[in-house]
Amino acid sequence: MKRIIHTDKAPAAIGPYNQAVLVNDMLFVSGQIALDPTSGELVMDSIESETHQVLKNLGAILVAAGAHYRDVIKCSVFVKDMKQYAQINAVYAEYFDAENAPARELVEVANLPRFVNIEISLIATLP
Repeated sequence: MKRIIHTDKAPAAIGPYNQAVLVNDMLFVSGQIALDPTSGELVMDSIESETHQVLKNLGAILVAAGAHYRDVIKCSVFVKDMKQYAQINAVYAEYFDAENAPARELVEVANLPRFVNIEISLIATLP
């Protein structure tokens, strides 16, 4: 059984995809960038604020599906500059504690949508 998840507390999809899809108890969340869902503006004053906005957007989608950060089992992180790894990791650690952190990869890429510096997608299991 497949259910589309959508919330106005996270940015609307900017292409032919949905914010998330729930299949049985598995939640697949599309990549999020640092779009403020209220203003529609990108939050890019620092990599830290950009990363916070991405994780807030993901959190809003998790809540809409009935999940939480602790239910995340896998994150895919795409960045434009691997030199920002430490700053990104510091913010990421505010959302995921080390003992229960999900599996993750962090990959440097040439470009991302809207030329942002970070995009994160995730997979979670519903409690």
